[in-house]
Amino acid sequence: MSQLLIGIAGGTASGKTTLAKILKDAFQDEVTMLRHDFYYHDKSYFSVPEDKINFDHPESFETDLLIEHLKKLISGTKIDRPVYSYKTNERLQETKVVKPSPIIIVEGILIFHYPKLRDLFDLKIYIDTDADIRLLRRINRDIKKRDRTFDSVRNQYMATVKPMHERYVEPTKYLADIIIPHGGLNDIANDLIIKKIKAHL
Repeated sequence: MSQLLIGIAGGTASGKTTLAKILKDAFQDEVTMLRHDFYYHDKSYFSVPEDKINFDHPESFETDLLIEHLKKLISGTKIDRPVYSYKTNERLQETKVVKPSPIIIVEGILIFHYPKLRDLFDLKIYIDTDADIRLLRRINRDIKKRDRTFDSVRNQYMATVKPMHERYVEPTKYLADIIIPHGGLNDIANDLIIKKIKAHL
């Protein structure tokens, strides 16, 4: 199977999932989607209290397992990907079967940080969204979907999310093939990406 491996990176709440869903809608069953977040280490992996875990540091992810799984998908082999709970910060016992397809999309804030992972991508896209907009989106998402309080979201953002973005995420923007401004709803940019994928297929 000839495949196109696409990486979608960008800061927290920048619109990565939005773009991934747009591409999924455009190509339907030809798309397999993975998130770097699925590969978070279980909270038991860390030697600090749960409220001190830095979830935005590169070492918070089991990236080697993601790389192993991507190589299997590229070779045409299905995988059993992890299932992670954002509410309890645990990797659940269950797994989900993921089958290979012509288009494999991986999204995550740090996926361009790791050279071995970055080198797998045929197309690297960075979603560039204003920090204030990203913060407001994150507050709304974490309160509504992850049972967080405003204070906990604010404190985490200031303590780890913002500094890790500046140190690790923002620099990877310049490693992307395409930088999309204004989030995942940039219709012109999205149309161009869809045309490029169609040409590849």
